[in-house]
Amino acid sequence: MDTTGSSSGMRRARWAALALAGLTALGITGCSSDGAPPGETHIGGEANLQLPDLGSVDFLGIPGSALLGLGLIVCALGLGFGLMTYTQLKRMPAHTAMREISELIYTTCKAYLKQQGRFLLVLWAFIAAIIVFYYLFLVGFGVGKTAIVIAFSLIGMAGSYGVAWYGIRVNTLANSRTAHAAIGGKPYPCHDIPLRSGMSIGMVLISVELAMMLIIMVFLPGEIAGACFIGFAIGESLGASALRIAGGIFTKIADIGADLMKIVFKIKEDDARNPGVIADCTGDNAGDSVGPSADGFETYGVTGVALITFILIGVPEVSMQVTLLVWLFVIRAAMVVASGISYFVNHAWTKARYGNADDMDFEAPLTTLVWITSAVCIATTFLTSILLIGNLDGGLWWKLSLIVSCGTLAGALIPELVKVFTSTSARHTQEVVISSNKGGPSLGILSGLVSGNFSSYWLGLAIAGLMAVAYGISTLGLGDIMLAPAVFAFGLVAFGFLGMGPVTIAVDSYGPVTDNAQSVFELSTVEEDPSAFDELSTEFGREPNFERAKYFLEANDGAGNTFKATAKPVLIGTAVVGATTMIFSIMMGLTDGLQNAEAVQNLSLLHAPFLLGLLVGGAVIYWFTGASIQAVTTGAYRAVEFIGANIKLDGVTRASEKDSSRVVQICTQYAQKGMFNIFLGVFFATLAFAFVEPYFFIGYLIAMALFGLYQAIFMANAGGAWDNAKKLVEVDLDAKGTALHDATIVGDTVGDPYKDTSSVALNPVIKFTTLFGLLAVELAVSLNAQGGQVVTWVLAAVFLVVSMYFVHRSFYGMRINADINEMEIERPSQAVALDA
Repeated sequence: MDTTGSSSGMRRARWAALALAGLTALGITGCSSDGAPPGETHIGGEANLQLPDLGSVDFLGIPGSALLGLGLIVCALGLGFGLMTYTQLKRMPAHTAMREISELIYTTCKAYLKQQGRFLLVLWAFIAAIIVFYYLFLVGFGVGKTAIVIAFSLIGMAGSYGVAWYGIRVNTLANSRTAHAAIGGKPYPCHDIPLRSGMSIGMVLISVELAMMLIIMVFLPGEIAGACFIGFAIGESLGASALRIAGGIFTKIADIGADLMKIVFKIKEDDARNPGVIADCTGDNAGDSVGPSADGFETYGVTGVALITFILIGVPEVSMQVTLLVWLFVIRAAMVVASGISYFVNHAWTKARYGNADDMDFEAPLTTLVWITSAVCIATTFLTSILLIGNLDGGLWWKLSLIVSCGTLAGALIPELVKVFTSTSARHTQEVVISSNKGGPSLGILSGLVSGNFSSYWLGLAIAGLMAVAYGISTLGLGDIMLAPAVFAFGLVAFGFLGMGPVTIAVDSYGPVTDNAQSVFELSTVEEDPSAFDELSTEFGREPNFERAKYFLEANDGAGNTFKATAKPVLIGTAVVGATTMIFSIMMGLTDGLQNAEAVQNLSLLHAPFLLGLLVGGAVIYWFTGASIQAVTTGAYRAVEFIGANIKLDGVTRASEKDSSRVVQICTQYAQKGMFNIFLGVFFATLAFAFVEPYFFIGYLIAMALFGLYQAIFMANAGGAWDNAKKLVEVDLDAKGTALHDATIVGDTVGDPYKDTSSVALNPVIKFTTLFGLLAVELAVSLNAQGGQVVTWVLAAVFLVVSMYFVHRSFYGMRINADINEMEIERPSQAVALDA
């Protein structure tokens, strides 16, 4: 297939869009005055927020700033833990053939990430253009302060990008080590290595993010902290959104392309002769490692920025602001320690129970880790709170601790609910297999849809119930020290969700390692290498049982699938709950701190623009879902087309590196095309709807959060059920190559973009829209205040047209472009037709 025209068209579209962004910003600038009058700070919003003197309040005889400085020691310990684990993984044994495969996967991942890095800078240019022209020309920040916002947006984006890179490096070390360890005949190492790598990623990710936040709070002047936080949050949100979207598209193009070959050519899982398998392994990292790492980094940071913003806006007394800020971040540091302790406790228990076992339930130790961490984090929250704020009136320490614990409990409860709908032992998953046995892929797909819908009901009730408890506690006197205490309580629930962040990331990262380990084993072809048999016999002291090793790897992959599924609702839950806190800051700015009664009345269904915003927000969620799946569909079609034409099954043991690289190229091409259309559609829609009317925009943001929550849960858990139904057929029923297996493969190809493309990307998209919306709505209000109402409406119309162009392009520019009348259709022979 010739892609030259497509690539050149993509480049032209990028330059045209960049030019449009620049012209837009110039147009806005031309409509502005010469800047805000000196001394006025209402324009510029959150970037004007100033941190109080954090050393003005003592805790346990230590100034607050010094106590937060000690948190950097915790961050250093977390980084030390991660790097120590990385070194241990690197020193673990792996057969040469397996190591070569894992390094090939890493090399391919590096090439992909480098391309994504360059593409991220193109996307960042759009954000930077708006930031520069708004803060420099319209608000009048001056070059220095505007440069701070720009610099920290780059730092935030670099943080998301850097932890994503670290994640794939650790995972591609662990995959070959896990595959090698399985040959030893014991299941425990197959569990220990992926979890160890996951904890390495989790501790490094959380430690780096927390360190960046603490550096801003402790070492930078308070008057520029607001600009630093807003720039940092927008940058990391941009990085996470782009990497999640592109990674999700890439991985599912490759996965579907490789999976369909099993049906067409009746070949085994991860057959080395299949050119799509290396791309699939790369995709496991691009989608299931790069995406979650960047997403977790951004989620942790954005939630913190939202809470800081609330405290500075909603808490009038300065000493209470200091108290809450210091308490919040000391709790964060303490929870990093609690997560590390929980891991070591669970590690000791698991090793004692399964260290010499001949078989094990791979899900069991992951479940105990989550619950141990939840319990230890809750205890840590109460202990830290009574030490730091136990002297405050009204029992504030236990009230705030209970609210945070609602979120921490949710971090353990939600995975249990997810397992009900996605685990290999779940009745919903078994129902998919049973229905597929007689009804083929049709009934299997319907059963998966049922699982996703039911899961949305139960998880929605669980999240709402815990938020309701938090709301009830917030009515017990929190209104005496802050505005809108319920909003603060919801933000603390999101904070509690993330308290056990290192472990949440660890069990999520477990999945791509187990998935890759199975592939590395097959691609290494050690079973067919007599010299490898002799080497492994010498190393392990007995003849290797390759069938048993593959059984362990496949069963462990099922556990990885389940726990990948459990992390998704936790992250989308934090996005929705955290978005509530960020939307509150927009409301505060529009209503003069909720003091303008007429403005407050606009936040209701009686205000028509607010209701219309609710409708439009839902529409955008459904477009996003369709656009992301369309990119997967077209890319997978091209991948299948290429693989089918070039796969060689006779006389070769492995696909050529050239063919494998071509499949990777196809995946990358369509991932970037899809991401480009989606990002610019979201970017210009955010500007357009913010400019239409501020209360319309608030309704729009609320609808995106609510529609996005249920769409993401439904798609993630339906996909998880289909994925593990296939695994159930392969492992428990040992029915590979049967019609039942083919039916579950089809179901899994439907579930792939559901669970790993659309659902997971909704989380960063919601947060990016809300964060960038803070800037966009301030821009619109500022223009209106300077007499630019007509200009604002004109710009809203222009932005909407541009957004709709990219929405249109996300389908019509991403079609397969084959003529239905020229399709080659395989028809049954005349004899078969007569018999029928």
